[in-house]
Amino acid sequence: MSLEIVLFYLAALVALAATGLAVTRTNASHALIYLIISLLAVAVVFYLLGAAFAAALEVVIYAGAIVVFFLFVVMMLNLGRSAEEQERRWLPPKMWIGPGVLSAVLLLEMIALIAGSDAATSGTPVPPKAVGIELFGPYLLAVELASLLLLAGLVGAFHLGRRYMRARREEIE
Repeated sequence: MSLEIVLFYLAALVALAATGLAVTRTNASHALIYLIISLLAVAVVFYLLGAAFAAALEVVIYAGAIVVFFLFVVMMLNLGRSAEEQERRWLPPKMWIGPGVLSAVLLLEMIALIAGSDAATSGTPVPPKAVGIELFGPYLLAVELASLLLLAGLVGAFHLGRRYMRARREEIE
């Protein structure tokens, strides 16, 4: 069995494990960390299948956008000084063992890919214009619906944060 096949199945197992852990966590911060690991593992799978551009999009759009969106919601809620103590309770050092191990496996896979053969990247590159035509051609409705869903999430976070801040001001006064 070749190195790429072993790495593919290893990345798939990391993705499945991280996704399962993301679904079963009761704390949103813990679930988000495992979800990011899962998305990175899927990016490795895309890279191994010869879709380096899709892998880069997976990391930038999904993993990056989710983190930024989550931070935006946390900033909108403005938890104040008590948030530091709450964050320490949410993120104990032992909580980082699982994501750390899964991230280390993905890092070792990427090192093996880069140092090993170039079989994963030997496909013909797809020009960005072709990706844009494909994305905004038959999938235009799906892209627009996804943008509306993200907009609805932002509006909902704004209203939740506004309601929370109004309740806090009333408590102080």
